[in-house]
Amino acid sequence: MMDEAIREELDAMKAEHRRLDEQITALSAEPLYDQLEIARLKRRKLQLKDHIQLMIDRNTPDIIA
Repeated sequence: MMDEAIREELDAMKAEHRRLDEQITALSAEPLYDQLEIARLKRRKLQLKDHIQLMIDRNTPDIIA
């Protein structure tokens, strides 16, 4: 089982991931959007996704079948 602190950190990172997705969507909808800002947000979103998956993998026990 995952430690409560790890679960809270994962929840915070998932919330930030969703917030970044909303920001990207909002910026993309503008007629003159900043492509560099969107690229920066997408890069941060991908880093978060990778970090979230890494934490999940580290805290999931290996099951030998």
